[in-house]
Amino acid sequence: MFEQIQTRLNKVLNSIKGEGKITESNIDATLRDVRRALLEADVNYKVAKSFINRVKDKSKGHKVFTSIKPGQQFVKLLKDELTEFLGSQHSTDDFCKKKPSVILLAGLQGSGKTTTSVKLAYHLKNKKNRKSLLIAADLQRPAAVEQLKVLSSEHDIETFSIDNCKQPTDVVKKGLEYFKSKPFDCLIIDTAGRLHIDDSLMDEIKEIRNISKPDEIIYVADSMTGQDAVNSAVEFNSCLDISGIILTKLDGDSRGGAALSLRECTGKPIKFIGVGESVKNFEIFHPERMASRILGMGDIISLVEKAEQTIDKDIAINSAQRLKEGIFTFEDYKNQIHQIKKMGSLSSIMSMIPGFSKIKKNVNINEDEFKWIEAIINSMTKKERVQPEIINGSRRKRIANGSGRTVQEVNTLIKQFNQMKIMIKKMKNKNNMNLPFNFG
Repeated sequence: MFEQIQTRLNKVLNSIKGEGKITESNIDATLRDVRRALLEADVNYKVAKSFINRVKDKSKGHKVFTSIKPGQQFVKLLKDELTEFLGSQHSTDDFCKKKPSVILLAGLQGSGKTTTSVKLAYHLKNKKNRKSLLIAADLQRPAAVEQLKVLSSEHDIETFSIDNCKQPTDVVKKGLEYFKSKPFDCLIIDTAGRLHIDDSLMDEIKEIRNISKPDEIIYVADSMTGQDAVNSAVEFNSCLDISGIILTKLDGDSRGGAALSLRECTGKPIKFIGVGESVKNFEIFHPERMASRILGMGDIISLVEKAEQTIDKDIAINSAQRLKEGIFTFEDYKNQIHQIKKMGSLSSIMSMIPGFSKIKKNVNINEDEFKWIEAIINSMTKKERVQPEIINGSRRKRIANGSGRTVQEVNTLIKQFNQMKIMIKKMKNKNNMNLPFNFG
């Protein structure tokens, strides 16, 4: 996420951090480079210009504190303004607070509305104890209704649909009746993707809005589409008066321009972001944390929160106790990998670590490596996992054949495992084993 803009901005900001004195000349030079970095990241040119002008105005005559280097102070000013640009503070405290609440999702084709509908219902269920009903009103895309039903049923979320129905408005009317007859807290309407230039489809979603009278109209934007997402959001806003935005696919190879442009161009807040395929990869949008990520400062708060929310408390405590006692087997190794995978992709986790953007070019992150390790461990017998010292040459060959990996990869994994055991024993001897997260 934001790899391109992080790389460019880090290079620009590192040059000014070392300046002993901030002058109008080096501020102008730095801001020209920042503007260029924003434009290359697909930030709307009007947004980039406005942002630069605001930073420039605030930097002139800005009081320089003796305890902070001038360059560092400029970076802080840049971060503060970026936070303001992204929304100043998160805006989900009142989201679905009213009971019952109706939420209408709209957006372009392929923006991820159907998956987002389930993610939002799952979030409301687990974070706000809200029981949601999903209405399958996307009758344009083949199998969209079935996709919604399958995804929602996997997480015990109810979906309303009508077989062989051709009119989305009929589905919404009947769905509203069903919603009112049952003890639901939230109604989420998944609509078909549409182009803002398609008058008939835009008239259709306006009719759905008039029928459902939603408390929230959310525009679902694909961050991968850059300026198209921004331009469409403006059109949808003028047509529907949206109340907020959900930005999807932020775990992909996006340049980040959409996230920086959407709020400024529409005047509406980004409320949530999708950062992976799993329904759990859905987060509240925190402008200050996102500003830190964009500037390569990491996001430790979100990392700790994600760990506390996804890592199994009992497994974590049991693992910590075993490590304190110097016990570490391949079964422990597998459990730890499983816990890490629950937090999301490696790249998204690493992006939250301060300073990672500076070294990521020298770090090879292979998302498939965990799968290979698990395949090798799964090909071991229970005894081999607990007593890896018995794994001789013939056993390694059998494990390699069973996992579909090479003997060399099996040898490499065993070597890494033995090195980890040595490190754990050293830490045990130093009596320095503590739980990294508070699960109380």
